[in-house]
Amino acid sequence: MYEKLLKLLDNSYSPYSKFRVASIIVMKDGKEFAGVNVENASYGASICSERSAIVSAISNGYKKGDFSKLYVICGDSNTISTCCFACRQVITEFFDKDSAIYCYDKKGNYKKFLVSELCPYPFDEEDLK
Repeated sequence: MYEKLLKLLDNSYSPYSKFRVASIIVMKDGKEFAGVNVENASYGASICSERSAIVSAISNGYKKGDFSKLYVICGDSNTISTCCFACRQVITEFFDKDSAIYCYDKKGNYKKFLVSELCPYPFDEEDLK
């Protein structure tokens, strides 16, 4: 998966931060969806790679519970970075708590997390009751 992520980094549009990020989601049926960060001069209009990939899967007909694994690389970082909190919120909406998230650095080192580890106190449908 690392090689696919490296190639996908070329699609990142990050002229402001110079911080390229790429993600690949694997669905429970094995289908993959890719995402990259797409920045905007108005930072609030930017989208992270993780949410880009999730939105792509949903746009292609997948639903909550269909998501299996998430792979993320921060291509310009010497350290293994985790997903931002906006992405973590969206991840908790669609992934099971025991789904795996693999976070890579630019050298191919990675750490595996469960959604429940990155998002121990999610805001979810139970909070809306």
